[in-house]
Amino acid sequence: MTDIKQRILPRVQKPARYTGGEWGEVKKDKKDVRVRVAFCFPDTYEIGMSNVGMRILYGVMNQMEGVWCERVFAPWGDMEAAMRQHNLPLWALESQDPVGDFDMIAFTIGYEMAYSNILNMLSLAGVPLHARERQDLKNMVFAGGVCAFNPEPLADFIDFFSLGEGEDSTVEIVSLYDRAKTEGWSKDAFLHAAAKIPGVYVPSFYRHEYNPDGTLAAVVPLEGAPETVTKRIVEDLDSAYFPTKMIVPSTEIVHDRANLEVFRGCIRGCRFCQAGFSCRPVRKKSPEVLYRQAVETLAHSGNNEITISSLSTSDYRGLKELTDALIPYCADNKINLSVPSLRADNFSRELMEKLQTVRKSGLTFAPEAGTQRLRDVINKNLTEEEILNTCTQAFSGGWNSVKLYFMLGLPTETDEDVLGIAELVYKIIQAWKENAVNKKRGLRVHVATAYFVPKPHTPFQWEKQITPQEYLRRCKLLKSHFYSKSIEYDYHSPDLSRLEAVFARGDRRLGPVLEAAVASGARLDGWDEYFDYAKWFDAFRACGVDESFYTTRGYGEDELLPWDAIDVGVSKKFLLRERHRAYEGLVTPDCRHGCAGCGANQLLQEVACDA
Repeated sequence: MTDIKQRILPRVQKPARYTGGEWGEVKKDKKDVRVRVAFCFPDTYEIGMSNVGMRILYGVMNQMEGVWCERVFAPWGDMEAAMRQHNLPLWALESQDPVGDFDMIAFTIGYEMAYSNILNMLSLAGVPLHARERQDLKNMVFAGGVCAFNPEPLADFIDFFSLGEGEDSTVEIVSLYDRAKTEGWSKDAFLHAAAKIPGVYVPSFYRHEYNPDGTLAAVVPLEGAPETVTKRIVEDLDSAYFPTKMIVPSTEIVHDRANLEVFRGCIRGCRFCQAGFSCRPVRKKSPEVLYRQAVETLAHSGNNEITISSLSTSDYRGLKELTDALIPYCADNKINLSVPSLRADNFSRELMEKLQTVRKSGLTFAPEAGTQRLRDVINKNLTEEEILNTCTQAFSGGWNSVKLYFMLGLPTETDEDVLGIAELVYKIIQAWKENAVNKKRGLRVHVATAYFVPKPHTPFQWEKQITPQEYLRRCKLLKSHFYSKSIEYDYHSPDLSRLEAVFARGDRRLGPVLEAAVASGARLDGWDEYFDYAKWFDAFRACGVDESFYTTRGYGEDELLPWDAIDVGVSKKFLLRERHRAYEGLVTPDCRHGCAGCGANQLLQEVACDA
C-alpha cells in the first residue's frame, strides 16, 4: 500500500472498505498468472460483499489455473474526493494494483441506479469510457446481472454482456480470453469468437435504427451475429460451484451473515416481477447438499447467523427437511437461522416458532395491492383471507410487529384500490386486537409503498408509468386514511423510481445522457445522500432526450422493444397473453398447478422445470 493511501485512510469513513486483507481472500503469485480480472461491484463494499452472485463468480474464476480475480468496489464520496485530489487510480483489494493494469474488467449489475457508478469507476481507473476507444485486448470490459437483460443503455460503454447465470459461461469467456492473449489476437477477433459463446451479447455487432417518431424501427445484426441471444442457466445446482470458504469481511456489511441459496427461479408469475420471469425455470438444491454447504460455510466463516434465501423461500419443497436438520445444529452452536421471503399463503407458524424461540422478530409480507381485484390483475395469487389468517396465527403466537409492502401506480389501479390498502391494514389491526396474546407491548404496523416501475421481460413491460405528481397524490390519499398510532407509513421518492424506469426500459440514446450526468457529478444514485435528480434533468435537456418517452408514454404491443434481441427463455407471446389476462382480471395459477406454457422449459436439456 502506498504512503498516500496510508495517509488518506485514517481520514475517511470505514477505511476497511479499501484495504483488503480479509480472511478467505484469494492471493496468487503474479508470475503464475496469465489473466487478471478486476471484478467490479458498482456500489459500496458493504453492498457488494453482501452479494451472493459476486461471491460465487469470484470463487469460480479463482479456481481457474492461471487466472486471478480480484474485487473492486465503488468508493464513498470522501474517498473519491481524496483519490482525485492525490491522483490515485481505483485499485483492487487483493493486490492493491490499479484497475487499469488488469486484462479484463467485469461488472455485475443488479440495479439500474448503479449505472452512473460504472462510468465513474472506469473514470477513476483511468480506463476510457467508450468501448470504441479501447482498441486492444487490455481492459476488456464486460458485464452481467439482471440489468444485462436490457443492455442497451450501457451499449456505448461495455464491450460485451454475459447473459444469465455465469458459473459455466464465465469460465468459457475467461478461457477464450486467455487463448486470445496468448496467441496475440486483435480485440475484434476476440469479440467475434466471444459472440459464438452461448449467452454472450456484443452490442457493437447490432445496429439500431429508429422511426421518425423515435420508436425503434429495426435491430440489425452485423457480421454474422445472431438475431437473438439466449441467456445461460445452470441446470444441476447440486453439483454447481458454491463458495463454502467465503471471504469474511473485516468491517460490517449489509448482510453480515452466511447465505444459503436453496433454489433459483420462481413458480409464482407475479406480472410486475422481472426476477420472477427472467430467472426461470425453477431449479432447486437437495436438502442434503444445502445442509452440508451450511455447515461448511459456518465452520469456515465463524458467522453466528445464516439465512436461507431465494425469491420465495417458503415455496421450497424441502424446507421442512432442511430446517429440521439445521435447527438443532444451529441451536447447539448458538447460531441464528433466519428464513426471509415467506409468503402469507404458506406461512408456517410452527416453523417460525422453532426459528424464534427467544425473541419474536417482526414479520414481513408483500401483498402489493390493497384489493382482491388488483391482486388478481397482478397475479399475486394471494387472498385477503390468507393475509388475515396468517396475521391471526402470528398474533396468537406472540408476534406484535408486521411490515407490509405495496406498490402504487399498478396497471388499472383506482383510488378505491389505494384506499383498499388502508382498509386491509385496519383489518390486520383488528385481528391483533382480537387475537394477540401479548398486548402490553402494543402493535406496530409498518406500511411502505413503492412507485411501480415497468420492467423488461414481464407482462407489464408495455405499461405506462403514472406521473410523479399522480404517484404523490395517491401517497397523500393513502396517508390521509391512516389514523391509528400503530401505523408507520413510508413511501419511495418518485424521482428515483422515474429514473429507474427510464434506464430499465431505455435504449442506446441514453448513453450520452448517462455520460453527461456523470460528468456533472452523478454517482451513488441509490443513496439518498448523493442522489440529485437535477443533474439528470439537466443531462436529459442537454442531450435532447425526453424521459417521458420511456415512462409515461408506455409501449405499443406491436412496437419493437430495445431488449427484443435478448431471450430470457420466456416467450413474448406468453407475456402478451399474461398482459391480456391481467386486464381481464384473470389469475394464472402457479407452476405447481400446471404449466402455463411460458417457454422456459426449453432452456433445460434433460428434465422438466423442477417446480
